[in-house]
Amino acid sequence: MLLPFDFSTDPFLILDFSATNPDLAPNRQPPLDLTNTAAFTDYVFGTLRAAGARVGVGGYNEHRVIYRRSPHFQQATQSPREIHLGIDLWTDAGTPVFSPLDGIVHSFQDNANFGDYGPTIILEHTYEGKPLYSLYGHLTRSSLDGLYEGKAVRAGDKLAAIGPYPENGDWPPHLHFQLMTDMLGHRGDFPGVCSLTDHAYYLSICPDPNQLLHISGL
Repeated sequence: MLLPFDFSTDPFLILDFSATNPDLAPNRQPPLDLTNTAAFTDYVFGTLRAAGARVGVGGYNEHRVIYRRSPHFQQATQSPREIHLGIDLWTDAGTPVFSPLDGIVHSFQDNANFGDYGPTIILEHTYEGKPLYSLYGHLTRSSLDGLYEGKAVRAGDKLAAIGPYPENGDWPPHLHFQLMTDMLGHRGDFPGVCSLTDHAYYLSICPDPNQLLHISGL
């Protein structure tokens, strides 16, 4: 269990943040200002309420337009990063996050750029006999209290809590959950979004997190 929801019985909604979503079109009236985190939050949670859903899910390998809100993903020296490498779970700030597997704390830090992960924890596991790393982004700052590299974590342990904006990187409250088979030397951070140029490579080392979550329809 990653969050306190049963995805086989609790109502959830798959959210689309690609250019095919008419709500995100530039000609939408009134336009949705994604740089305004309060307005973005109202859109996400209003959509969930309208659907009677407790949580929004989705995003793995999705070509998203929402990263255009932040220069963090739009560096002029390289192709814009718009391909999402994890699954997002959009729900209330303060929702507890549980470790899905046994492991240890690999690293952690507060990635405090606008639109970045905010407080982030990375765990290291052995899964099917091979190294696997899991990343948890957009947490509360207090989630980092008392952590140290190498700290043991058991499956089902409370690991963290979903953070409010702006401390969560200035996003509507959600958990970014990502798997990696190679950390590429990173600590406390790892790209959660890649460019089209690097798409195939990052998918090869960032497997679909739904292999652990088993959410129907993803």
